[in-house]
This record gives sequence, structure tokens and C-alpha cells, in this order.
Amino acid sequence: MRMAWAIGIDLGGTAVKIALIDRHTGIADHERHATRLDAGPEGVIEQIAALACASYHRGVDRFGPDSFAGIGLGAPGGVDSTRGILSYPPNLPGWTRYPLRDALRKALEQEILSLPALMVDNDANAAALGEAYFGAGQTFSDFMLVTLGTGVGGGIILNRALYRGSHGTAGEIGFMTIDYRGQSVHAGVRGTLEGLIGKEKIVTLAKERYREHPRKLWSPQHHGEDLSLLSPRTLEHAAHSGDAIAMSIWREVGSILGVGLAGVVALLDIRKFVIGGGISAAGDLVIVPALDRIRHSTLPSMHDDLEVIRASLGNDAGVYGAAALCFESP
Repeated sequence: MRMAWAIGIDLGGTAVKIALIDRHTGIADHERHATRLDAGPEGVIEQIAALACASYHRGVDRFGPDSFAGIGLGAPGGVDSTRGILSYPPNLPGWTRYPLRDALRKALEQEILSLPALMVDNDANAAALGEAYFGAGQTFSDFMLVTLGTGVGGGIILNRALYRGSHGTAGEIGFMTIDYRGQSVHAGVRGTLEGLIGKEKIVTLAKERYREHPRKLWSPQHHGEDLSLLSPRTLEHAAHSGDAIAMSIWREVGSILGVGLAGVVALLDIRKFVIGGGISAAGDLVIVPALDRIRHSTLPSMHDDLEVIRASLGNDAGVYGAAALCFESP
């Protein structure tokens, strides 16, 4: 019997998201719970296992046990999907190298009698697979998902399958060096994409620009001159309202992103890019200058079929993709 449903889990520093995913129709059930960071790795695993078991029993009631494909989990940080080990996840204090899959399997084995697959992977990889199966990447054979938010992450789909690399870290575009002589140092590396266009850097850049031109602040309905309230979302509203500084910042962000994507085009001959994460809400403010910069930073022979589009699954990409790890598994 073709496995028809799975449980997708997206582990983050703020929340654990869990969903029942029907292979054909998508999300059937969805929950979000605050991550129990204060309980340490073992406590978080207990939390995830309890949520997964409850979700499993709801799924059995709805779909029956015979078509259950398994449980998939996307986590931040380096994930060795073969051995199931999570390494140095950001925003999970106290975690270094942790046997994520084995610990979760042990916690689950008392509750779930038959577990066809238990898959773990990097959260950006899971999001890429989610967009491939259910979202904006469904029609692409090869593409790269880039997530723009607090950090910059990525996942690579080649021939409709995840490409993880020899050590599971393929797609970490946020640590691609764009300006090795620059002032921005992130995680000890100078001039990375994440160090230049991560959320914190965008806000810092905007504050600097508005302080330089205090009479050019956007209109009071956005928040006047109170720069402490500035965020990518208010910067987006300002740009759509015609604010010149906001528009220039988004052009700069898009151009920097485009330089990074141009490197991917040159190296892997990937021509399709799906942009997700909270900052992708800026839409064409980022996408248009990014596509323009890709064209200016690559050979004319590399321009055919170039496309940069927004992801379509939003914050659900992680749970979709975590479940799809089970659909993808042998």
C-alpha cells in the first residue's frame, strides 16, 4: 500500500510546530507549542514525543494505521541525516552534538507500535522539500530554496530530490562569503550573506540611513521618527508608501542576495530560486533587484530560464517538508 500520510515536525527555538500531512491534500491537522528550552534537550525530546504520539493517534483515527509513512523532523543547525545527529543548533542553548533521531525513537517506542520511518534533517532542507512537494517548486526539476529571516538558509533540490552534500551541509548559502574585506563579521566569518542581509543587519542598516537623513523619515502613520520600532515589516510598508530610503535599502538587500544566487548559478547551473522566510514578504522589493543582479553577475549563456519567485507555503513549509522526508524515504 502506498503510504498516504505522515507527521511533520518543525523544531525551532521559539516553537515546536507539528502537523498531520496527507500526501495528496496537505495539512489535515496542525498545532504550535512553545519550545520547552528550559528543560534541556531531553525535555524537548519528551515534549516532541508526547505531541507526536497524540498526533499519531489522531491520524490513525482519521486515516487508519496501514497507510502511515512515518514521522519527519526538521531542526536548525547541522544535521547528519544518515546518523541522525544534530550539531550546534542556533537558538537551542545547551545543545552541542545530540543524537536527535535515536533519542526521539527511544521516546516514541513506548507509544507508537509501528514506525515505518523516522527521518531528521536540517530545517531549511525540509522547507525546500516541502516547497518541492506541495508549494512553489512543484514544477521545477532543480531549484534552490533560500530562507530570509533572522538568518539566511537554503536547501537544494536536484532532480526532484534533496541534495545534502557529503556531510549534510549543502545549501548553507547564508555562510557564503560575499565581501571578504567587509566590516560585517558573523559567526566568526567576514562578509557572509547572512551577516549582510540577516534581519538584524537590515534593521541596523536602516537605522543608520535614517539617522543620516532625519528629514526623510516615512510618514507618521508608520511610526514617525521612533527608530526603535523599525523592523523589516515597517520598512516594507515605508517602501510601498514611496519612501526613498526604504526603497534604496531593499534594492541593496536584493542586490546582495543576487550576488549570492549568481554564485549558485555559476557553480551548479541552478536557474530557479524560491525565496521564503519572513523577509520574503517584501516580495518584488527584493526579488526584482536580486534577479537583475544575477543577470549582471553571470555570463549571458547562464541567463536562459532564470527565475526568482516567492515561496508559497509560508511558515508551514517546515512541517510539510518534514513529512515529505518520509514520503521520499525508500
